[in-house]
Amino acid sequence: MKVPAATPWAKPKIPHQISSEARLPIVSMVTHGYILVYTIPMSFLSRVCRSLAGEQVRYAVVGGHAVALHGAVRGTVDIDIALTWDLRSLQAAERALAEMGLVSRLPVGAADVFQFRDEYVRNRNLVAWNFYNPGNLTEQVDIVITYDLKGKKRHRIDTADGPVYILSRMDLIAMKRASARPQDLQDADALERLP
Repeated sequence: MKVPAATPWAKPKIPHQISSEARLPIVSMVTHGYILVYTIPMSFLSRVCRSLAGEQVRYAVVGGHAVALHGAVRGTVDIDIALTWDLRSLQAAERALAEMGLVSRLPVGAADVFQFRDEYVRNRNLVAWNFYNPGNLTEQVDIVITYDLKGKKRHRIDTADGPVYILSRMDLIAMKRASARPQDLQDADALERLP
């Protein structure tokens, strides 16, 4: 799907639209018109996606950004991504994020996360490996370690800054339902109500 650049408060020609301009609104269609949903740093999302693509990482945005980009009302700050679960993908994603100046919140590397994933999930309740920008704490990326993108469908959204891949709506609903966290169940309900 080709998504045109947005202008603040413009009525989109499609249910949602995004812009390469940082912090312009995403607008979502509702029954009687359009409402401002929230503001996201779209340029950061685009930079993350370009960096991952540059390292040839097969990824999908899976969190609140994916829910919003599918057209449901949802606010979030961090970017949640899923990868095909293998060591090469984790190492490439770690390189891509490090090249952007993001650092791991935990003192571990890709090999540790890959080797000890079951331990981290079962005994330490870790669901995502967090990277952040020490100079701008709103720039955060979570690599979801409890989900494997292998065999899942992605949806490509073209922006002025390049493609952004999000998990398909049906796979995202299934992921959210499997998580069973209250916010994820609300997201799944919202996604199911979309036309």
